[in-house]
Amino acid sequence: MSFPEYPTPRYLGDGGEINAVFRDADTPADLTAGSGNRTSYVATHATTGGEFGLYRVELVARSPGPSTHFHRSISESFFVLDGQLSLFDGERWVTGRAGDFLYVPVGGLHAFRNDSDASVTMLLLFVPGAPREEYFERVGEMAAKGGEEFQKFLARHDSFFVETEGGPGKA
Repeated sequence: MSFPEYPTPRYLGDGGEINAVFRDADTPADLTAGSGNRTSYVATHATTGGEFGLYRVELVARSPGPSTHFHRSISESFFVLDGQLSLFDGERWVTGRAGDFLYVPVGGLHAFRNDSDASVTMLLLFVPGAPREEYFERVGEMAAKGGEEFQKFLARHDSFFVETEGGPGKA
């Protein structure tokens, strides 16, 4: 049996570096939407040198979430921490519960929403890291504006919405 090779080394020193980044669990959410949804920037593009982005998202009961979309340059993964999250895997809606995981490769159709009467908490992982913070902070404002400006915003943030059985193509 052969195992895959490790990636090419990027650190070539002999003694290691002091460069870890710690984020305390008590750090308040970075973004709270008017709906009550909260997003915490656990590890951003900036803090990981573009390797990945990790976000903790808390959706209140009956939160619609984004409809079916895909990304051209990043994969997106979902790990449910608490509650029940409706996940569209490109073919069907499934219910993700605590401990469930969905990986969506680059180009994969997906969507999510909270159909339950309770809140849900999940981790979102984007690889490689992309500067998603502006997207999270401005998508509601930009969706309200609509039109060409909104379409440019979505394209700049690698979010391409489509019409599918998973739902209409809107942010």
